[in-house]
Amino acid sequence: MEQSLAFLPPDSRILARRDTIVADLVDLIGREGIVSDPFELVPFETDGFIACRNLPLAVALPRTTAEVSELMKYCARYDIPVIPRGAGTSLSGGAIPQEDALVIALTRMNRILEVDFENRAAVVQAGVTNLSISDAVGADGFFYAPDPSSQLACTIGGNIGMNSGGAHCLKYGVTTNNLMGVKLVLFDGTVIELGGKALDAGGLDLMGVVCGSEGQLGIVTEATVRLLAKPEGARPVLFGFETAEGASACVSEIIGSGLIPVAIEFMDKPAIEICEAFAHAGYPMDVEALLIVEVEGSETEMDRMLQHIISIARRHGVKAVKESQSAMEAAAIWKGRKSAFGATGRIADYICMDGTVPLSELTNVLKGTYDICAHYGLRVANVFHAGDGNMHPLILYNINDPEQSAAAEAAGNDILKLCVDHGGCLTGEHGVGIEKRDLMRHQYKEADLAQQMRLRAAFDPKWILNPSKVFPLEGRTAA
Repeated sequence: MEQSLAFLPPDSRILARRDTIVADLVDLIGREGIVSDPFELVPFETDGFIACRNLPLAVALPRTTAEVSELMKYCARYDIPVIPRGAGTSLSGGAIPQEDALVIALTRMNRILEVDFENRAAVVQAGVTNLSISDAVGADGFFYAPDPSSQLACTIGGNIGMNSGGAHCLKYGVTTNNLMGVKLVLFDGTVIELGGKALDAGGLDLMGVVCGSEGQLGIVTEATVRLLAKPEGARPVLFGFETAEGASACVSEIIGSGLIPVAIEFMDKPAIEICEAFAHAGYPMDVEALLIVEVEGSETEMDRMLQHIISIARRHGVKAVKESQSAMEAAAIWKGRKSAFGATGRIADYICMDGTVPLSELTNVLKGTYDICAHYGLRVANVFHAGDGNMHPLILYNINDPEQSAAAEAAGNDILKLCVDHGGCLTGEHGVGIEKRDLMRHQYKEADLAQQMRLRAAFDPKWILNPSKVFPLEGRTAA
């Protein structure tokens, strides 16, 4: 991706004042909280979307909401763009900075502030990792449901920005379904609180606006999240199919039958081979597609549900069925799936797409994805959350080859357009960022985009928060 296409032009006046700005920021939160050396800025130049990168003006590492507020007051005063950043695992370029921007990274705000089992809630700072919440409450029989593949590293603030999901979102929902409240710093440093421990807060549903807003409405510094009781038991099962079409048709019938497993994950043959070589999870290698279906409940409930699911799978060409017989086998099954992105990165550069389609269109869009990648001469591995139609084709290419890079980007755009054309949308959990920004007009009419931009401008009239993301750069003056 050409950097000139990715960002608004930097403000030369801000760049000319860089030394003064850095000195002022040091005065605000201390020398240890500001990164300004060009070499030390390199880790912040990109995120999980490595096709584009820029060194920021500087990076701030606040420890408190008060420090975030002071930083935002300063940036609003001098019209300095701000890029909120969590762990940098974004796959859509949501945390990539521009040259005149201050990155505010919240990784030092990593404390669990309160665990309230009576109200089944936890209050955490934005830099707390997703998995650490479940680790903190697991011994008491609770867990935090959203489980993106990057949950070992990704932070709650970033999860809220992108409305992240994960394998188990089929039953438990995505971040917005498990978020009860936030503390939010607005563009001018004002600190507000939305929601809380009540199941349904009064007033406007501003929580629904903030979750998934990609850091454009304010910076989340604290979150109140829902804790759930652990199920009595859980059992993942591998289903190997003769064809990818058979596997996707099986998914549609499972959901259409009224069954709601806790997870249904899809992997095609290239993904199976990549993940098995890395994780040695015991995946069947003589099949064209694999489903991981997990059920939970009592032993009797799980047996009954699996009997029904196995009978459905047999109608769609299932070739192998393997039930996990121990906690170790269950962990191995999920290790293979959770390692898909990292395992793929061992063999090639890739772009991970994030289109969502109705379940009835899974087979058509999957076939279309293969056809598109073949047209561009590229390989693709498909691994995705089949239960809710959230597709993640991994387009393999050589990032050092300009022709392959251009082909991969074009193939990704065509796949996302295909998802929209089949009744889906551009993103299920990775966000729009810069990756899908210029495709927004394929999904939305100009009037729809204008309304969204008016809402954004109501929170940030100066457009200093993550300004080059989500909305097409042209036509913003109308907002």
